[in-house]
Amino acid sequence: MSVVNLPPVNTGSPFSSMKGHHVAARVPSFEAAIAWYTQKLDFRVVHQWPYADQKLAYLAPAADNDFFIEILGDGNPPPIPKPIYADLGDSLRLAGYHHFCINVEDMDLAVEELRRRGVQIVTEPFELPVIGRRLAFIADPFGNLIELAQVVA
Repeated sequence: MSVVNLPPVNTGSPFSSMKGHHVAARVPSFEAAIAWYTQKLDFRVVHQWPYADQKLAYLAPAADNDFFIEILGDGNPPPIPKPIYADLGDSLRLAGYHHFCINVEDMDLAVEELRRRGVQIVTEPFELPVIGRRLAFIADPFGNLIELAQVVA
């Protein structure tokens, strides 16, 4: 299966109404996470609310109202820190959710601006022809990986 030529949708499935909505990132500092995502990636704060002793928020990319990142911050005990990865290969040693992906139109422009803003570039842009994408990976200050993808085919 190619990500370019998708199989037909299955409208007969009892789950055909399922659509992606958000991914969640547990962070030790709610305020630091909000500042990083809004200042470094230009995400918008869509909604904030308390949950027990934690603070939560939905953040959306600058021009996308269909995908959110849920920030789960603060609280006691604080989260166990994630490893800080030196490269993509190093990050693949840990089981579980690995990253979320954001599409970009111009990878070079995006990476140049992220570098200017002081964002950690974990993996420089590279092309993966089998999926028709050019990819790069960045990390937030808490070790959460974010894939950037540009369609090239």
